[in-house]
Amino acid sequence: MTAPHLARTAAAPPTEQDEGRYMALCARDARFDGRFFTGVTSTGIYCRPVCAVRTPKRENCRFFDLAAQAEKAGFRPCLRCRPEVSPASLVWSTQDAGHLLVQHALRLLDAPDALQGALPLAERLGVSDRHLRRLFEAQLGLSPLQYLQTRRLLTAKQLLTDTPLPVTEVALASGFGSVRRFNAAFAQHYGLSPTALRRSGAVAGEGATGTLRLAYRPPLDAHALLAFFAKRQFAGVEWAQADGAAPCLRRTVRLTVHEAAGSRVLTGWVQAQFDLPRHQVLLQTSDSLYPALPAVIRRVRGLLDLDADPGAINAVLHGDFPHGDGLRVPGAWDGLELAVRAVLGQQITVAAARTLGQRLVERFGEPIDTPWPELQRLFPAAAVLARAEGEALGQLGIVRQRQAAIVALARAVDEGRLVLDGSADVPATTQALRALPGIGDWTAQYIAMRVLRWPDAFVAGDVALHKALGVQGQKQPAKAATEASVRWQPWRSYAVVRAWATLEGTAPASEHPQPASKSLSNQ
Repeated sequence: MTAPHLARTAAAPPTEQDEGRYMALCARDARFDGRFFTGVTSTGIYCRPVCAVRTPKRENCRFFDLAAQAEKAGFRPCLRCRPEVSPASLVWSTQDAGHLLVQHALRLLDAPDALQGALPLAERLGVSDRHLRRLFEAQLGLSPLQYLQTRRLLTAKQLLTDTPLPVTEVALASGFGSVRRFNAAFAQHYGLSPTALRRSGAVAGEGATGTLRLAYRPPLDAHALLAFFAKRQFAGVEWAQADGAAPCLRRTVRLTVHEAAGSRVLTGWVQAQFDLPRHQVLLQTSDSLYPALPAVIRRVRGLLDLDADPGAINAVLHGDFPHGDGLRVPGAWDGLELAVRAVLGQQITVAAARTLGQRLVERFGEPIDTPWPELQRLFPAAAVLARAEGEALGQLGIVRQRQAAIVALARAVDEGRLVLDGSADVPATTQALRALPGIGDWTAQYIAMRVLRWPDAFVAGDVALHKALGVQGQKQPAKAATEASVRWQPWRSYAVVRAWATLEGTAPASEHPQPASKSLSNQ
């Protein structure tokens, strides 16, 4: 292969940060995976810090914050360490509005359905296309379209390497309008054709296994994370094994795919197994989900919080929670499912909430075939719960206030008035949630934490949190908890998880532990 033309720009003088990055590269430190990439001028290749190849000389290294920056400079991705499997690296801070806007834009561009270019993105963010491009150039040195093109190519590279999907399907799943454009972009950026890349993977013994590799930055307490899921699992829908050397999560899934001709619903199963020594998750899916693999990868990464940056989080939280460095914020496969779980768990124990949820699954869930007898049912669809009668819900033991909340949530999601995923606008979504019957600030913040993937959500009224923080006896415990939380910004979601863990293992006793005297109708 011929190395692509490298940008003819003078290398920036060495900085203290670059020297630190070179040390991390020499140590192959997985804590820095995804936080920077190294372009090697002697080979024209860029790598992750954990790459196992011989460490390049310092004078041959150029460092980049993003893979897109390395590709703009003319470097192509390493076929051995595979930059496409690295965790994302988004820095959440309280900097100026322009910085926050770019960070939110990157979240949206990382979403599988954000493949239409910069103009729709600018409209969604409420700014002009010109202003957005100016911010990107000033802060990242590239345009939104350049970032998006890199995301498409790296997604395609992962699908070509790990799955047997035909090249045509890879092109479409990665956001390319035609195979011709896909082949041209691949050749221009990577200096080879998609089929040649697939052959190189087969030669290396890593191709077309059907197992997708998803990296994460350590530490990650996989046992605690899966124990959280195991305690709340609905029989037939999910199965979690928290013990052993390879913790594993399986579940049935439903996924809506948006295409030019309209939308279609896919159903199937996923299995995510931790490979702890290599700091990665091995993901397998049913063949039925292959057309939407980028979306599946995105959801699993959110479900297991694989993109968290422990270094940044622990720098803020370790002093107050020294034993929680490996804890993550458990995510959710489906936003409506998690919202319904939160409503069912209001003011009762996890076990009681799971019983109610199990009845809901058995009454309204759809049967599905999987390789495992313990997985045979899908969580009820939004359209089904939106039409659920109060009498039918009441027969399951669900009280009227929660019946109204579940139906209202399902109708809002089914009608498209409420989007519950990581790309949603957090303030607008939490406000819309609180406007629904039976949804108070606790539930809205809990959904923001686990569904919207907002790292600074804070359940100020949580009584278990009050106990963990030692403010339960104060006159205004919620106010005291909020005041204490200021020093944990912008990582308060992680502070909540760590505070809960100080009480009993990894979680509070109740899914939604509010004061028992609080009326659901007044939330």
